[in-house]
Amino acid sequence: MTSGAPVPDPRLEREPPGGVAVATDALDDRPVVVRLTGIAKAFGAVQANRDASLEVRQGEIHALVGENGAGKSTLMKILGGLVAPDAGRVEVNGRDVTGWKTSDAIAAGVGVVHQHFMLVPPLSVAENIVLGQEPRGAGGLTLDRTRAVADVHALVTRTGLAVPANARVAELSVGEAQRVEILKALYRGAKILVLDEPTAVLSPPEVRELWRVLRTLVADGGTVILITHKLDEVIAISDGITVMRAGATVDRLRTADTTPQAIARAMVGRDVALALDHAPPPTRSGGAAVAGATDPTVADRALLSVTNVRVTSDRGGAALDGVSFAVHGGEILGIAGVEGNGQTELIEAIAGLRRVQAGTIRLGDRDITRLDVPQRAAMGLAHIPEDRHRRGLVLDYSIAENLILGRQQRYAGAAGTLDRARIAQEAAQQITAFDIRPADASLPARALSGGNQQKIVIAREMGGRADRLRTDDGGEGFRVLLAAQPTRGVDVGAIEFIHAQLRTARAAGRAIVLVSADLAEVLALADRVLVLYRGRVATELPRAACTTEVLGAYMTGASA
Repeated sequence: MTSGAPVPDPRLEREPPGGVAVATDALDDRPVVVRLTGIAKAFGAVQANRDASLEVRQGEIHALVGENGAGKSTLMKILGGLVAPDAGRVEVNGRDVTGWKTSDAIAAGVGVVHQHFMLVPPLSVAENIVLGQEPRGAGGLTLDRTRAVADVHALVTRTGLAVPANARVAELSVGEAQRVEILKALYRGAKILVLDEPTAVLSPPEVRELWRVLRTLVADGGTVILITHKLDEVIAISDGITVMRAGATVDRLRTADTTPQAIARAMVGRDVALALDHAPPPTRSGGAAVAGATDPTVADRALLSVTNVRVTSDRGGAALDGVSFAVHGGEILGIAGVEGNGQTELIEAIAGLRRVQAGTIRLGDRDITRLDVPQRAAMGLAHIPEDRHRRGLVLDYSIAENLILGRQQRYAGAAGTLDRARIAQEAAQQITAFDIRPADASLPARALSGGNQQKIVIAREMGGRADRLRTDDGGEGFRVLLAAQPTRGVDVGAIEFIHAQLRTARAAGRAIVLVSADLAEVLALADRVLVLYRGRVATELPRAACTTEVLGAYMTGASA
């Protein structure tokens, strides 16, 4: 821990009535429940951990932070028994458990909620939560489904993590699936709960509910290790912080004694701009901000038009009911809404991944409502999906192969084979431009951290030449970008870079549709904001009229 006189913990003044917060000094006399010392772990040529350490006390909410690829998730997989360390020692509740298995960790009350879900999509929510610890029916040979559903309902009621017990996991939104993962760990009686980027898919009200659950857990003697890139969350909820860089532990901090700027500097080794300030579009002569300022040919026409679109959800109901809007060249349209109000279905409908029941979608002057995904891509539609594993990557393919997905026909060599030399050359350029780590194009995508996997998707979708709009003859670039949760699970330095890329695309005359669960991100990037509520447009506002309070009221249906 850092030295110095005790500083009053500002979190104690911000707690809501009934909230539980523990001043850091009060933890010093509590037993250490997790201690990892000198941990090293390599996957082939990739050294994920090197002399990493961690110490967490009972009743503590401890934040583990670092850049993408810093080794945080690997360290927690070692704690959870998913992988064994090559060197070092793991202690839980004072016992040496180095090299233990997942079943051992669960039995000892260690629950790990991974950034990428480990659920069985065809099974129901209740079946996933009780999987491995199923309540048995008569004779002990069958699952007592009634009791399983009742147990899950009771857990949902106790925690406030709302999710439909009988729904299939395959039908859930990303946010709902995240809740199932947390409920699954709590159902197994986790007293040491590890959460890897748990709020990346949650709305602000859901984050507040999660904080309530975590405070209740630590008040009952539990312990939480939280991996997050959101430094405001670190300050708001944690008691102590461990900072990792390049696989090693580089700093330990008292939350009450530090600032987001100091944490970011320890993470990346340099000062990082943390404030998400809105930057208006560039201006032409006279000083007026206009769309497409660097490309007058697209400034005054809609590059994307959505008219009276109706879409059905996976559960059979109306996901979108008569949604209409237009996006012009040189403009970022932000889409805000609580998870599950139609944002996912809207992006999938525009991208060609979901059938439109009624209405039209136009890309420039062309009706694309019935076109398939490759046809839309050839016309200049790019898509950063909200779920990179399901929609954005083939995890067993190499970085280089993932960077050409969807346009591999452009790399045809002799006798129908791929031009591997050209693919490798362009992959090296993209890896450098988008700072993908490790910088080895031959590695499979699954070997990378979640944030670096996200960079692969962004590089593929945004890596064309910024000075050309794509045409049907295969010209590089894109006309319209659908950016769904583009910075989900990405570190502060990478967020800074991705935001710059989006603004550069806007300045080059692109039209961008931005969906983000982070209202600060929407307010920082969008020129207009459209709010979806129950599949309809609740409001559409210019950025100047938007605040988190105004948008929040529309998102929850409080404003007509």
